[in-house]
Amino acid sequence: MKKLWSIGLFFVFLLSINPSLRAEEIVVSAAASLTDALREVGRAFQSKSHVKVTFNFGASSELARQIDEGAPADIFFSADLEKMESLDKKGRIESGSQKNLLSNQLVMVVSRDSKLAIRSPADLLQADVKRIALAEPSSVPVGIYAKKYLVGEGLWEKIQHKVVPVLDVRAALASVESGNIDAGIIYRTDATISKKVKVVYEVPREKGPKIIYPVALTKESKKKEAARDFLRFLLSNNGKGIFEKYGFTVLE
Repeated sequence: MKKLWSIGLFFVFLLSINPSLRAEEIVVSAAASLTDALREVGRAFQSKSHVKVTFNFGASSELARQIDEGAPADIFFSADLEKMESLDKKGRIESGSQKNLLSNQLVMVVSRDSKLAIRSPADLLQADVKRIALAEPSSVPVGIYAKKYLVGEGLWEKIQHKVVPVLDVRAALASVESGNIDAGIIYRTDATISKKVKVVYEVPREKGPKIIYPVALTKESKKKEAARDFLRFLLSNNGKGIFEKYGFTVLE
């Protein structure tokens, strides 16, 4: 027992004098809709690497603000190009590292036991549809995409008073799951992970806004090599396979 204790102390001593022996850790700030897929990607990557991946999930608009204000992040994985381009213009993104990796699709959902007859966007005009959950349409990508689509369909002005803006796509999903909201417009990938909602309409890709998820290294990253390793894993067949498993369309 004393021998094992001595070995343990010696290992701690080695770590204290040689920090390079510790596992590196990177922080990935990523859109909330990527939560489940990226967690699996992270586990797969960590099983093959000495790098620990910590995720910071949220609305892309909020994550971009955090990075711009100096919050630690080695990789930014946005749900739209605008947030990435905004950070790039401010010198926060590593030049040449951006990859437009994924796409998604908008869907309309209601709670699993809903009796509402919603089969098209126009059905949102029904008097029985009183509350519609959208991620904040002024700033959050999925909300911006949804508003753009509804404007194109000539519906936005007619249903705007019904819209309940929420934090992000997962908050919109949770609102519909709870039964407190009649319907919501979210990503198809988020709808498929829930057993408490049902998809009542899929926005055709050719009619909906072009949804692109770009990923890039941050300029201020102190773990560039480890971050590049993770980015390469995202682009590998293993990484792409996981994203496809969760319903994303791989673009790269």
